[in-house]
Amino acid sequence: MTATAEFVHTRLGGLPRAFWFLWTGTLVNRLGTMVLPFLSLYLTSGRGLPVTTAGVVLAVVGVGQMFSQLIGGILADRIGRRATLTGGMLVTGATMLALGYAESLTAIVVCSAVLGLAIDAFRPASQAIVADLVPAAERTRAFGLLLWAVNLGFSVAMVLGGTMAKAGFSTLFWANAAACVLFGLLVWRAIPETGSRVVAEDAEPGSFAEVLRDRAMLAVFVITLIAGFAFLQCLATLPLAMNADGLSTASYGIVMAINGIAIVVMQPFIGHRLGGLDRSRTLAAGITVLGLGYGAMTFASTTWAYAVCVVVWTLGEIIIHSVGVALVADLAPAHLRGRYNGVYGTAWGVAAFAAPLGGTQLLVHGAPVLWLTCLGLCLAAACGQLLLGPAIRRRTQEGAAG
Repeated sequence: MTATAEFVHTRLGGLPRAFWFLWTGTLVNRLGTMVLPFLSLYLTSGRGLPVTTAGVVLAVVGVGQMFSQLIGGILADRIGRRATLTGGMLVTGATMLALGYAESLTAIVVCSAVLGLAIDAFRPASQAIVADLVPAAERTRAFGLLLWAVNLGFSVAMVLGGTMAKAGFSTLFWANAAACVLFGLLVWRAIPETGSRVVAEDAEPGSFAEVLRDRAMLAVFVITLIAGFAFLQCLATLPLAMNADGLSTASYGIVMAINGIAIVVMQPFIGHRLGGLDRSRTLAAGITVLGLGYGAMTFASTTWAYAVCVVVWTLGEIIIHSVGVALVADLAPAHLRGRYNGVYGTAWGVAAFAAPLGGTQLLVHGAPVLWLTCLGLCLAAACGQLLLGPAIRRRTQEGAAG
């Protein structure tokens, strides 16, 4: 085997065919993700809404997203992974088109609420499919590859979306809707229902209450929420902090582009190495690196200084998103994988809601206060994950023995 073939096989080989259909669908979906990044611009310039009203509409979408993954997780366990993913994508695509042609404020708000509830419903099903199909030792690599597809597709989508928006916002809604439908249909045609493979016929259907009684999972929820609050400052307050340093929106665009490029470049080199490591220690290390990257922004004042910090916390981001979902898959009983992933996703949804509220309040006291707080929160979350480690390892060993 040549060096190139060995490089490719180590990173891509050994995963089931159905996973690659899911990976392809994820890439297609992210290539078409054009509406949400440009939604505020569409509402203000395309529909003529005041900035404050547009903010309310975006908040409505955000509130819906907080519940989207809970709903998707319950449905993934009840009606199946494939039906939930396909149904969620079809509803999202239809709602995209309805929002693109809605004219009254009431219609826009209603469509935005439905969009928020539907847009992330596919995620728990997608994650459960990976957990169902991929052996535990390979899950970290598989989830890392999905992260790679997401960022590769999203990076291209930002370029295409900006170009297509010049021809009219309606093209963005049609492109996004088409990508959703293609993803859903690809999964429906190419991926068998995996839930029935891993759940015994006489197994209890389970309930959401079982997840809430799982102290380890609730601890993971809290740790994820804390780390997510810090991480999502890249969207909530980083542009404001850079502007306060006299840097332009173009500088922020460059910095965030480097985030996507860094993931695309780094993930293939480290993703396959994470699976053999202890999940809790690796996740704690990732959260620590994330915090160090944000803490270092205390000393940044130029575009390239911010860019260096972004590369640091991007490494933490790769570890967190690859290992975190794999850890949840280890904790979840097979018949509750949808619900467990729904709870995990909800932690990120709550963080997305809390990050701008808390981050802007911290930024009022100065960027150093914000970035050092992010560092402190990440260090606390990392310590919590280390303390949780023994319990998770016992659960994993018991599951393997059973």
